[in-house]
Amino acid sequence: MAKNSFFECEHCGYKSRKWLGKCPDCGSWNSFIEVKEQSKKINKRSLASNLSSPKPINKINSAEYSRIDTGIEEFNRVLGGGFVPGSLTLLGGEPGIGKSTLMLQISNNIAVKGQVLYFSGEESPSQIKLRAERIGSINQNILLSGEVVLENIVEQIKSVNPLFVVIDSIQTMFSSELTSAPGTVSQIREVTTRLLFEAKNSGIPVLIIGHITKEGAIAGPKTLEHIVDTVLYFEGDRFQSRRLIRAIKNRFGSTNELGLFEMTSKGLLPVGNPSEFFIGERPDDTTGSAIVCAVEGTRALLVELQALVTESAFGTPRRMAIGIDINRLHLLLAIIEKRLDYLIGRDDVYINVAGGLTINEPSVDLGIAFAVVSSFLNKPLDKHTVFIGEIGLSGEIRSVSAINQRLNEAANLGFKKAIIPDTREKIDSKVNRKIELIKVKSLKQAFDLVF
Repeated sequence: MAKNSFFECEHCGYKSRKWLGKCPDCGSWNSFIEVKEQSKKINKRSLASNLSSPKPINKINSAEYSRIDTGIEEFNRVLGGGFVPGSLTLLGGEPGIGKSTLMLQISNNIAVKGQVLYFSGEESPSQIKLRAERIGSINQNILLSGEVVLENIVEQIKSVNPLFVVIDSIQTMFSSELTSAPGTVSQIREVTTRLLFEAKNSGIPVLIIGHITKEGAIAGPKTLEHIVDTVLYFEGDRFQSRRLIRAIKNRFGSTNELGLFEMTSKGLLPVGNPSEFFIGERPDDTTGSAIVCAVEGTRALLVELQALVTESAFGTPRRMAIGIDINRLHLLLAIIEKRLDYLIGRDDVYINVAGGLTINEPSVDLGIAFAVVSSFLNKPLDKHTVFIGEIGLSGEIRSVSAINQRLNEAANLGFKKAIIPDTREKIDSKVNRKIELIKVKSLKQAFDLVF
C-alpha cells in the first residue's frame, strides 16, 4: 500500500491503514477498497474572513421561509408545506418503487413558476422524456442533463440558476478530485457536502435520490442523514399500487407526517381519503379482522388488523407480525393468556396490517387483542365497531392521545360503535351524537361486552 492511501469500507465508510477481510464496524466481508488521500492546501486568510463573530441569541433575526409549492398536497404535507429555499432533501427508497416518476411530476409542477434542472446519471435524457410523456409531465422549463461529474454539475447550476434541482441518483455522481469509484462512501459524502454548500449559498432547493435495499445496506442514504436537511423514505411493494412517504428527519417541519400515493399508468396519484383506502377491501363476516385508528402526524387513519390463529404442527409455536412490532405481539399474547385464560401459547399466531402500513403506537393494542381472540374463537367481530386503547400488563385499558380526532374519523366513515378507554378526557359532544361510545377499564370487561 502506498503511504498516501488508506482502505475504506464500501458499506459504512470505516477507514483503516491496512486491508481487512471483515469490517469491524458493520461486519461486512470483502468490502474494503484502497483510496488515495487527497492533499488539499487550506487558505487560512480566506478561511478566517468567512468566520462570523458570535452574537446573542435574542439579537439574531429569525428566518422566514417562503416555501416552494410542489403541486402535490400529500408531498407538501410530509415536507411541512413545500421545499424551503436553500434546503437539501434526500429521497431514499428501493430501486423501481417510483422515486424518479414522482420527481418528474413535482418538477413539472414547479416548472410552471421557473426552470428546473434535472441531472440523471442512470437514464439518458431520451428515456426520461419517454416517461415524462407517459405521465404527462412535459414542460419546456424542465432542463435535462446527463452530467455525472460534480464540478460540471455545480457550474451548470450557477449558469442556469434554476428554481429547483434534482440529482438522480447520488450513487452515480462523483467528484474528479477523488480517485475512488462512483457510489463509494467517500464519493457520496463529498458530492452531498458540495451540493449542500451550493444550495445554502445560492438559495436553490436541491433534492437528491438515493437507492437502498430493505435492510438499508447500501451506503448511500444511511451515511447522508446527518448532512442533509430532510430525509424522506419511499415505502411500499413495487408489485402493488400503494406507496407511502415518511419524513425520518425534517429541520423545517414535523417528522410524524405520512403521505399516501397510488401508482397508476399516469404516475403517482395522491390518496385523498387514506382511511377509506385502507379499509375499503375489508371482507364481511370474517374472523380475525378488527378496525383500529392510528394517528400519523396530524392525520387519523383507520386501518384493518388481520389475525390468524392456528394449531401448531410443531412443538414450538410460530409468531409472525407484519406492520407491528413482533415484541409487542409477544407481550399482548402473554397478557391475553394470563388475564383472559385463553390458551393461545400453544398455537401459531400471525398478525398483518392490511395495506402495507407500519404502526408503532400502542393505541392499537386493543384491536390486536380482539383480532387474535376473534380468530382463536372463530367468531367474527362487528364490522361497524372500532377498537381504540392501550393495554397494560395487568390487563387495564389505558388512555390514548387525540381521542376526539380518532373518534371523529371513525364516525365520518360510518362506524356505529367505538370501544375506548374509560378516560377522564372530555369527549366532544358532536362526536358523542355520531357514534356510540363503550368505555372499558379492563381487558376482561371489554371482552365480556363483545363476546
